[in-house]
Amino acid sequence: MDPQSPQTVDAYLDRIGAVRPARPDAAALRDLQVRHLTTVPFENLSIHLGEDIVLEEKALLDKVVGARRGGFCYELGGAFAALLRALGFGVTLLQARAYGDNGQLGIPYDHLALRVETDDGSGPWLADVGFGDHAHFPLVLDDRTDQDDPRGTYRIRETPDAAGCAGAGDLDVLRDGVPQYRLDPRPRALADFRAGAWYHRTSPDSHFTRSLVCSRLTGVGRVTLSGRTLITTVGGERHEVPLATDAEVLAAYRENFGLRLDRLPTVRRESAQGPNG
Repeated sequence: MDPQSPQTVDAYLDRIGAVRPARPDAAALRDLQVRHLTTVPFENLSIHLGEDIVLEEKALLDKVVGARRGGFCYELGGAFAALLRALGFGVTLLQARAYGDNGQLGIPYDHLALRVETDDGSGPWLADVGFGDHAHFPLVLDDRTDQDDPRGTYRIRETPDAAGCAGAGDLDVLRDGVPQYRLDPRPRALADFRAGAWYHRTSPDSHFTRSLVCSRLTGVGRVTLSGRTLITTVGGERHEVPLATDAEVLAAYRENFGLRLDRLPTVRRESAQGPNG
């Protein structure tokens, strides 16, 4: 799909249930982000279906829009960036390193987020449609105070700077006081993320190679298919339903995420093939 063609833009907007905004302002960005989160699932199924992951705009749009699939951060963020640019927003790709449960940072290019400029003088904004259960709405990138969101209270803080220290000028994104990821504000290109994507789809140390996940925001909470367990969260209450048969799992992908798969993904560990994307 041609990232700049009106037909592609219209198809993308239809994919997320949005109308073409009158102008690329903050209100339009908020609407586009939350619609993306509620319609395009965060999923790592390509890794376990043996599908290639190509970090090029056309390939990402073919997958997310043409095939009506989801993806992980590089795919979702890359596709969303293409849509925003075509609608007149200023977009810069940013790399980030996610904090693990042990408080340690992940690899460089662990995550892709977006710096977005609007035409109304607000922002710049941190837009993110690829970090799983994250902020519903964009965050003001230069604001160092608390920012309330339906998902919690966010704060963006500067990391301690030291003369000559690598990473000086980075930003930590926190939710309810807990660091989520460390953001590098320098502009990046989509191709810069190939090594990170290769690591996450091949390394046995990556959580993406060890499990199946498909998840999206809903109007009342969240729905996730983790392996053969369907998990719904409504009003803070978590409900789990085990799925016994392959047919039930395929139906759950179709009915909850709009994914029409012809076979079930199975957890696999690919051998390293080199960072080809």
